[in-house]
Amino acid sequence: MKGVSIHVICVGKLKEKFYADAAAEYVKRLGGYCRFRLTELPEERLPASPSRAQIDAALEKEGAAIRARLPAGAGVTALCVEGELLSSEALAEKLGRWSAGGTGTLAFVIGSSYGLHPSVKALARLRLSMSPMTFPHHLARVMLLEQLYRCFKIEEGSGYHK
Repeated sequence: MKGVSIHVICVGKLKEKFYADAAAEYVKRLGGYCRFRLTELPEERLPASPSRAQIDAALEKEGAAIRARLPAGAGVTALCVEGELLSSEALAEKLGRWSAGGTGTLAFVIGSSYGLHPSVKALARLRLSMSPMTFPHHLARVMLLEQLYRCFKIEEGSGYHK
């Protein structure tokens, strides 16, 4: 994955300091392995108990904002609950194949707490699930950043990944 650019697009801001600190640490570490960019997009405001139509409309607006920021020609991975479960080694291998095959930019998309619009999922080369368990929404960003860092460490054969 030498020379690859990674662009993570997230809907919503990290409010909790501990999530922001953890994310910042992995962003710093990733800087030694790739050209890294993180884009935070605002989450659409919804009432406390939104209707399905309100959720769908919010996802559509968020989806349009995401699509507008996807780099041209990027290999897109959408994080979604119905996605594929991969081991760290399998993810590293898949991303390495894409990079070796000429995909210079890898884009990872994390939607809002209500997920991603189907139009964004349709653009994805990979739909990835972090786990069948439920986690706090903002933890997904930290988990993704750590796994991306782990992919680089696997590729270099370091002892980080055991």
